[in-house]
Amino acid sequence: MAGHADDDIVLAHADSFATVGNAQILTREAREERDNTLLASNATQATGAGNRAAEEEPDPYRTCFERDRDRILHDSAFRRLAGKTQVFVFPGDHQRNRMTHALEVAQVARSIAQALSLNVPLVEAMAIGHDCGHGPGGHASEDALSPFLEEGFDHAPWGANVTLRPLNLCSETLDGIRNHSWSLPAPQTPEGEVVSWADRIAYVCHDFEDAVASGIVTADMLPAEVAGHCGTDRSGQLGTFVRAMIAATLQTGRIGMLPDTAAALAAFRKFNYENIYLRPASREQADAVISLLRALTEHYADRPHSIPDATARGVLPADLPLELVEAGSTEAVRAAVAYVAGMTDRFACERGLIELDWDPRQLPTAVR
Repeated sequence: MAGHADDDIVLAHADSFATVGNAQILTREAREERDNTLLASNATQATGAGNRAAEEEPDPYRTCFERDRDRILHDSAFRRLAGKTQVFVFPGDHQRNRMTHALEVAQVARSIAQALSLNVPLVEAMAIGHDCGHGPGGHASEDALSPFLEEGFDHAPWGANVTLRPLNLCSETLDGIRNHSWSLPAPQTPEGEVVSWADRIAYVCHDFEDAVASGIVTADMLPAEVAGHCGTDRSGQLGTFVRAMIAATLQTGRIGMLPDTAAALAAFRKFNYENIYLRPASREQADAVISLLRALTEHYADRPHSIPDATARGVLPADLPLELVEAGSTEAVRAAVAYVAGMTDRFACERGLIELDWDPRQLPTAVR
């Protein structure tokens, strides 16, 4: 159907009656001015086209951070997160993958940022992009790919500096993605700090829920310090952690969490590591992932001309065509890492069967 013409407009439904009333169309400039009065004094302000490596014309309606959020959401790197491990390789219908994790981080971060009058679109952009640098097979990909790079492979800076580099994102967005892990330097904005906390809150709660549903752990196994403080169901746990962040920040002016609740979160995370992430089945799965990804990286480093050019552009000098890259060179290895890191779990396994002629029993498989 082509829609329904009515004077100077085409409507989706023949009986359409919805109108906007006296709503005023807000330009980007008007919304930026509104944020100047509504946001917290130290919130990150969106201005013009934003602080980007390459200058751009500003959008007439969207703020610079809304453009960043939209660019990440529509990028193939974000779409591929649906095929990448959160905890379970080849997750079942009701288990999280890396994309659903990113979306849950965005929801938690938005709840906190909105209550604190911070810049919500910036928080959303950081959250949905924070894991775009992850390789297939979960955190095992970092162990697999680190030996090939002088600086090692860390999904956070790799995502900001390589994976999302073609999107020309704002420096504030990239900073929040680059430094969301607690082991890295603190982000430079309060929004970035919110995303760092939201990431931990989200994965601790939803990984436990997935593990309970899979029969790996039970709710009554949670330490009393955790169950007594925030309960055993995800909704109650998320609410407790979010409220404790809002309360602590309102009391101190700094992004953090009330001490007793932060201790419960730390105990919760420790429980997950001991009973979910580092259980024998998970370690066996990680070993299979590491073997596969290292073999694929070595394979493509020796055959750089078989790597898609678009993948290599993020890591090669602009004046170095892929066809001139020497097999086994530093440039070839970096291009191979970029290619393998961008793969989904399933595609990496397929490459193992096709390119390496591996026995299927050598490949990672779904593990409960």
